[in-house]
Amino acid sequence: MTTKEILNLLPYSPPFLFADELHEITENGAKGSYTYKPDEYFYQGHFKDFPVTPGVILTETMAQIGVVCLGVYLLKDKITASEMPEIAFTSVEVDFLAPVFPGEKVTVTSQKQYFRFNKLKCEVEMRNSVDKIVCSGTISGVIKYNK
Repeated sequence: MTTKEILNLLPYSPPFLFADELHEITENGAKGSYTYKPDEYFYQGHFKDFPVTPGVILTETMAQIGVVCLGVYLLKDKITASEMPEIAFTSVEVDFLAPVFPGEKVTVTSQKQYFRFNKLKCEVEMRNSVDKIVCSGTISGVIKYNK
């Protein structure tokens, strides 16, 4: 399965898709990037006259690239047109260390902690274009199948 195919299998679409590129993926982790467009809907009110990417959006970006892409890759042999797994958050613990502004490109890297009993847990970090850690933490999700 190619990185492009994995991105196409994500259960998101704009304006809630936060994965532009998937640079690499193995059974142990993923690395990808996203550039926050200056006209993203969430900048309109966060914050007045000083737009900053909300932490919940940073967390969602880390989850989409670092956990969901990895989950799709790990389940590549089980995915069919009629049976697409869904991955839902079960727990998130993230520390925010620097702001992300409109127009910034971030890179997300994840490292699988475990994948068992349909639960995927990863250590995930996000870096900005000058390689500074923006946020990092642990994100877990559970996989369920819809027919």
